[in-house]
Amino acid sequence: MTALQPLRRQKTPLSERLDLIVTPVFASILALLALVVWLYSDIDSTTLRILDPETIARQIRQTIILGFLSSGLVVLTAVPIGIIVSRRGFPRLKSFLVDFLGLAQALPAYGLIVIFFTFMGTGIETVVYALALFSLLPVLRNTIVGLEQVDKSVIDAGRGMGYSRFQVLTKIELPLAVPVIMAGVRTAIVINIGMAALAFLVGGGGIGETINSGLKNNRGPAILIGAVLVAILAMVFDFLSALAEKYLKPKGV
Repeated sequence: MTALQPLRRQKTPLSERLDLIVTPVFASILALLALVVWLYSDIDSTTLRILDPETIARQIRQTIILGFLSSGLVVLTAVPIGIIVSRRGFPRLKSFLVDFLGLAQALPAYGLIVIFFTFMGTGIETVVYALALFSLLPVLRNTIVGLEQVDKSVIDAGRGMGYSRFQVLTKIELPLAVPVIMAGVRTAIVINIGMAALAFLVGGGGIGETINSGLKNNRGPAILIGAVLVAILAMVFDFLSALAEKYLKPKGV
């Protein structure tokens, strides 16, 4: 795999349909597993305190907020940068950014959060910036690849019709690159939702608090249910991203 190879290949109609079916099925299986654990495990008062519905609801909201903010920051940062470096005259900058972000993504998410904590202290902002940097590469790489894969003859045809560079970008290049870009965005969202479980380390909240409490108190059901909730959230957002990937791309692509 080359440094700028897109994360996902173009999908056939059958694979798109399966993509929208398999994820909900797995999420339903995990939800059923959590329900079975809740009904048939030995749930004591400590476990009930850890799995308090109000606490769980608050942690789910925090995890969703972390995922949204970090993913939004990634899109607002990576897509414009990808557009800029895909223009002529920026090959070295493009290579540098891909290599640098590849190095950042090679770091464990735990270590990256700790590095940001050293400079920014505790709080949700620390987690948002750390997760954004951690998941920036998929969106940047796919933006570059998506724009570079647009057929040059189509671009020349647009210019022949009198389109300006901005019109070529917004009416031809970006619409045709949407499927590849959305694949990168989808990957980033899933990464951010999953890694948000580490937010509790620096006071960012999230479902990681439940998992951590289960570990500290040696309560297996709390650990399993917390982990299942993280997985289900990631799958829900993966499914929503798959829908966006399907319906935002131009017809016929």
